[in-house]
Amino acid sequence: MHILVSNDDGILAPGIGLLAEACRGVAHVTVVAPDREQSGTSHSLTLHRPLRASLRPDGAYQVDGTPTDCVLLAVNALLPERPAFVFSGVNHGPNMGEDVLYSGTVAVAMEAVTLGIPGVAISFAGHDLEMLGSYGPLLTRLVQQIVAVPEFPADTILNVNLPSVPASEVKGTMVTRLGSRFFSESLTRMKDPWGREMFWVGGGTTTWTGGEDSDHFAVAEGFVSLTPLHMDLTHYPLLDTVRAWRLDP
Repeated sequence: MHILVSNDDGILAPGIGLLAEACRGVAHVTVVAPDREQSGTSHSLTLHRPLRASLRPDGAYQVDGTPTDCVLLAVNALLPERPAFVFSGVNHGPNMGEDVLYSGTVAVAMEAVTLGIPGVAISFAGHDLEMLGSYGPLLTRLVQQIVAVPEFPADTILNVNLPSVPASEVKGTMVTRLGSRFFSESLTRMKDPWGREMFWVGGGTTTWTGGEDSDHFAVAEGFVSLTPLHMDLTHYPLLDTVRAWRLDP
């Protein structure tokens, strides 16, 4: 079995090394990742310049593009065979609720699914890298269970979030749905040295909502959150309403 591992934090991020090592316990692994941090790039592609993939001494490839670029290049040009799975992460920070629409980590798994390959995105809800390092054995067990699934559902990715506690304190796993989060004061207005107005996106305060079956609740309570996400965004209950519209002149 061959597994592709990528991320959006960049080739040097500790999380990708941890995930690659966990995957090596069950398969041959190739790492193809951006040469720098690409957080928040979502499912973007590099269309207006060529891409370069450089082979590193450790056998991994670094790409001067987005996380989605990395999957495209890996599957269509760099790997000797089509991977059986694509694992993304471990991201330094959570990807829950609406985060999945912005996340380059989740986009790696999404691109895999569009290519017909099962995709799994894994994120850590904390920022303590020493704590993240304690998750090696747990990740190995998780990867083993995922690759043992006889037939991974089509058009579906698995979004995993690890809680911000040492692995020894994890209470278990919860199968969850997406919660919802609201950013306030996340746009900062400022001026550059020449007095011109500019804006910085980020920071502020995050407010989470969602019941006891939501990803945020699970992670906040010390559980590993497992959220299956479907690529079909169609809102089927509204189809008949829209069909009844008469927009012809």
